[in-house]
Amino acid sequence: MGGDFAPQAVLEGVKLVLPELSAETELLLFGDESALKEGLNALGVSDARVSIVPTTQVIGCDEQPTLAIRKKKDSSMARAVEAVAKGEADCVLSAGSTGALLTGGTLIIKRLKGVKRPALATVLPTMDGCVLLLDCGANTDCKSDYLVQFALMGSAYMERVLGVKSPRVGLLSNGAEEEKGNELTKETHVLLKTAPVHFTGNCEARDVLGGEFDVVVCDGFDGNVVLKGTEGTAALMMALLKKHMTAGFFTKIGALLCKPAFRALKKKLDYTEYGGAPLLGVNGGVIKAHGSSNAKAFRSAILQGVRLVSSDVTRLVGEQIAAMDAEGPSA
Repeated sequence: MGGDFAPQAVLEGVKLVLPELSAETELLLFGDESALKEGLNALGVSDARVSIVPTTQVIGCDEQPTLAIRKKKDSSMARAVEAVAKGEADCVLSAGSTGALLTGGTLIIKRLKGVKRPALATVLPTMDGCVLLLDCGANTDCKSDYLVQFALMGSAYMERVLGVKSPRVGLLSNGAEEEKGNELTKETHVLLKTAPVHFTGNCEARDVLGGEFDVVVCDGFDGNVVLKGTEGTAALMMALLKKHMTAGFFTKIGALLCKPAFRALKKKLDYTEYGGAPLLGVNGGVIKAHGSSNAKAFRSAILQGVRLVSSDVTRLVGEQIAAMDAEGPSA
């Protein structure tokens, strides 16, 4: 029931994705029963793999996250998160309040043993693939050992979910040189050199999308700034292209000839192709979809959830965190 276009966009996404799901995959829709039934019927969806779990409350994006999760126990989000915590579901997906979902993931599903802070990760496009940026907003203030764990969790996700072998890990900083950065990045750089990841050095913001890194780690404040800046740049670039390519007769002819290339570019930059942002480090699947997600975005996010569960990345992260702790403190 969360997001700018709920529940219609969710239901349309369900209809889109059903032909791509296995017979064993089930979708549980938490929310207003009558609205969901009416919406599914209108779309002609009567698949046995789709079921409704009635709830009576909705958490708004303007509510205090911790208070809302604790007081609105029959909200669609709280009940869905609780289903993962109880093992009744494997992954929860929501486009609702980010703060409430992160709070629910941390307090109800709970952190994996040894994980100091869960991290919100976002997949961004590069020239020939993609890069995972984390943390993107779950932890505005971090310690160096948090960032080392982010590197480990991000590497596991890229390898198991997205199939990238030996992911190259970069540390977001204001310079490529080892001595650049604030005290946090300098300390983290030293720790990452001996961490069980393929650390390839500092990453400047301009190089995040350059294709030289598969995972870029940072605190949640810097990660969110990079993410929002990237979204704004992509939107501006597409708007300027459209403006100038349709400014005159000859540019319109050129735009027509270049239409396949522009279509490919738009697809590459389209966030709906990449699903949502997984919350890594909790004992179950949690994916935060963009608040403005449409049917296509929900389809991608559902498929992302299926990959996350089938890859067993949560168990792998837990094992790797435990192994790193057994070798001694990272800070």
